[in-house]
Amino acid sequence: MQAPIRAACAEAGVRGTLLLADEGINGTIAGSAAGIDAVLAYLRSDARLSALDEKRSTAPSNPFPRLRVRLKREIVTMGVPGVDPRKRVGSYVEPEAWNSLLEDPDVLVIDTRNEYEVKLGTFRHARSPGTETFREFPAYVERELKGQEHRPIAMFCTGGIRCEKATAYLLDQGFDNVHHLHGGILKYLETVPEAESLWQGECYVFDERVTVTHALTPGDAVQCEACGEPLSAAEQASPQFEADISCPYCIDELTPERRAALEMRRDQRQRARTANG
Repeated sequence: MQAPIRAACAEAGVRGTLLLADEGINGTIAGSAAGIDAVLAYLRSDARLSALDEKRSTAPSNPFPRLRVRLKREIVTMGVPGVDPRKRVGSYVEPEAWNSLLEDPDVLVIDTRNEYEVKLGTFRHARSPGTETFREFPAYVERELKGQEHRPIAMFCTGGIRCEKATAYLLDQGFDNVHHLHGGILKYLETVPEAESLWQGECYVFDERVTVTHALTPGDAVQCEACGEPLSAAEQASPQFEADISCPYCIDELTPERRAALEMRRDQRQRARTANG
């Protein structure tokens, strides 16, 4: 499927990243409305992808520099053989009903994303596993959730994909009251009015926008060009933050040699942007 999908995207003038695995397809693409429609129509022409779920937002410019269609063993890597969200997953909770779970003291709400994402924003009352990668999630379940197999557990992630696997894993481990937010945070921010929202902060996304807010408008966070850490507005106000050079997370690694290399890379990017208008 890889080469034909790449060709369909290129013909439609669409850029972004699509992931292909035995589990299915996932990704984010950007282009004109007509281009997006053309790619989605092509994907849905495959009977296996006819029920493909989409979430749309806008940006002032294309947030992707290139097109990538990648093959992976897992859409989201957990590293546990046999966990198959195509066979069974937790109960879906639509965005309009999600607030009632957040406000129920008997429900354990878990943010299945990694800590660098959680720090920028999460739902009120949600618990973070404190993971650096999704591979650490099974260890968190073993350490923190064992013995609570009958407690109502509601999980969420960016677009609802990570939770497919997280809920499948919990069901395999004997948990029997597992729910997850259908469409993830992005669908919630798109659907639920800000006045009724229990979301706090911004939602990290894996493109040049870095974060989005309610109605999926671009947020204020930036990505440190030196180490890749996403930075909130407060972290950008730190004296240790210098655009393209350093942030509070990598300042200790900033040697004179590294600064010179980063300044050279910054100058090259600026010349490229000027040349491209």
